[in-house]
Amino acid sequence: MKTFKDVQIATTLDELLDPRRAALVVYDMQVGVCRQIRDSAAVIDGVGQVLAAARRAGMRVIFTRHMSLPKELMGAMALRTAMAWQRQDAPEAVTPWFLRDSEAFRLVPELVPRASELVLDKITMSAFEGTPLSIILRDCAVSSVVFAGVALEIGIEPSVRHAADLGFTPVVIADACGWGDQAAADRSLAAMRFTGDAVITDIGSFGGCLALARSATTAPSTPPPA
Repeated sequence: MKTFKDVQIATTLDELLDPRRAALVVYDMQVGVCRQIRDSAAVIDGVGQVLAAARRAGMRVIFTRHMSLPKELMGAMALRTAMAWQRQDAPEAVTPWFLRDSEAFRLVPELVPRASELVLDKITMSAFEGTPLSIILRDCAVSSVVFAGVALEIGIEPSVRHAADLGFTPVVIADACGWGDQAAADRSLAAMRFTGDAVITDIGSFGGCLALARSATTAPSTPPPA
């Protein structure tokens, strides 16, 4: 940990993943979203491993869900985006995919939030826009935000950018993120590596750091010499 004028700067993965100062955001692992990505079973398994490691370490966990508006409440940007996603030329042809309480809107059954965890619904790509996420994290003195889920090139990259602009250090677990387009996902990772505001890691490194942190907090203290 480096310090400048009493400001502590985490520079290693171990420091960034201190469960007392980090939180996991499980991004949009919904039935209707996972249906659209390749190798969804592998992504669900990877996110499950990350979630299990975070829970064992006592890290705070927040899930997000993308919600479609009823068509009567969709404005110009919502309709334009839906037309692009659904490859439609007319707004009349758009169908809201993730309406509240629909099957597509639900989180996949393999990833069930605990009572101690939170689910935030959003209509934006950034997990921070229009949600209380930043308020919750700041109130808990969280400084690092870990991202896993889908889709990397659609919602996780904007959330990572937003996190950095808000003063959080984003950590992306690359092999626990899914995508709709491989080339676009590769570009997102390359751009995040280039700008340097995010730390890119993997499931094994994440779990290993948290296991070390857990061992350090549970290890018995050495008794003083007699």
